[in-house]
Amino acid sequence: MQPTAQAVGERAVTDQAPKGRKRMPHTCGNILLHFIFSTHGRRRLIKPEFRFDLFAYLGGIVREMNGTALIVNGADDHVHMLVRIRPTHSAAEIARVVKTNSSRWVRVKWSPSFAWQAGYGVFSVSESNVSAVVKYITHQEEHHRKRSFQEEFLEFLKKNGVSCDEKHLWD
Repeated sequence: MQPTAQAVGERAVTDQAPKGRKRMPHTCGNILLHFIFSTHGRRRLIKPEFRFDLFAYLGGIVREMNGTALIVNGADDHVHMLVRIRPTHSAAEIARVVKTNSSRWVRVKWSPSFAWQAGYGVFSVSESNVSAVVKYITHQEEHHRKRSFQEEFLEFLKKNGVSCDEKHLWD
């Protein structure tokens, strides 16, 4: 079978790999992201009676998107998720789908006034750092006996070289 070609600019694009090379039929990647997002107004809306169900539900949403939630945990006003996603999904898409579906679920099942904040934080994680991030997320309740969500989030921004105007961060 002869390769088909079409001119693109000054070079030809074919639907077959060069002689001796095989085509790569699948997109591959290892994208690890640490998401952090708060309840609306950072109110204490994540109640003990549905907290673990909510975390499991968040992981299930990621799974439905063909990703893997390595750990989901948080406090009464925010959530941390370490997820492995496919290259076909963006961080924004994951955050939008997770937050939209989970807030609807909590409102119907547990609390009609539940909502997430509009924004979120997302930070890339290297494979070699997974165990440290899992450990950090596992011990959320301990961390928040010493500092607030706002202090924690500002520390993440600083650690990751993200500059922002704090007066607009908490709108």
